[in-house]
Amino acid sequence: GCGNSALSHDLHELGYTDVTSIDFSPACIAAMRARYARCPGLRWAVMDIRALAFPDASFDVVLEKGTLDVLMVEETDPWDVSPQAAAAMRRVLAEVSRVLRPGGCFISITFAQPHFRKPHYAQEAFGWSLRHAACGDGDAGAFHYFLYVMRKGQPLDPRDVALGRRLHQHPPPPPP
Repeated sequence: GCGNSALSHDLHELGYTDVTSIDFSPACIAAMRARYARCPGLRWAVMDIRALAFPDASFDVVLEKGTLDVLMVEETDPWDVSPQAAAAMRRVLAEVSRVLRPGGCFISITFAQPHFRKPHYAQEAFGWSLRHAACGDGDAGAFHYFLYVMRKGQPLDPRDVALGRRLHQHPPPPPP
């Protein structure tokens, strides 16, 4: 869900010249292709995050910034997420895990606090470790955001395993 964010271009300018960005919207992807046509290392694809069209183990890094938040937007109680939202989150995270190479990183940037987001990430089936940090300048009027880093092939801390087991255990839905 790259949307119209300049993040992909910013990464390119920092020297990351092999960046693939996806979004569900064909209009968005067309606009981004046109805007950044002069950057040949940037690739753009229309894709559903629940069914990534990439081969297994094809990325060193997967980065999402607020895309997973969309899966929770209709939830009325963050302490008791609906089975549908939990299943959608599991489906997406299973896809991310599938496309990550061994040793690869999944980086998630969100306003979702650890007590709400970590149980979704802390699933042994994904085969990754989990760390997080609060970010922000600490001003009274500013919101903190959170950075979660999952490393494929490293074990979860036992406390995170227990946290992940708190979620309702439903099988992931089939891809759309």
